[in-house]
Amino acid sequence: MKLMYFAWVRERIGRSEEVIEPPAAVTTVGDLIAWLASRGEEYAHAFETPKVIRAAIDHTHVRPDAAIAGAREIAFFPPMTGG
Repeated sequence: MKLMYFAWVRERIGRSEEVIEPPAAVTTVGDLIAWLASRGEEYAHAFETPKVIRAAIDHTHVRPDAAIAGAREIAFFPPMTGG
C-alpha cells in the first residue's frame, strides 16, 4: 500500500510518500501508526502523539480503529485549521 505524509508529519519523517507492506498483525490505522513509530527515530518523532494524527484511506477520513485491509493509499496529516 502507498503511504502519504503531509505537513509536519512529512517533515519529521523526511519523505512525502512510500510503498510498504505492513506485517499481517497490523490490521487498523492505529496498528499501522504504532508499527510505523517502531521503524526508526524519524517515524517515532512523527507519530509520538498518535491522538493528534489524522488519517484517510483512499481519500476518506477514518478513525484509528478503521481496518486497512484492501487500502490502496493511506494518508497521514496533523489536525487542520480552517481559514
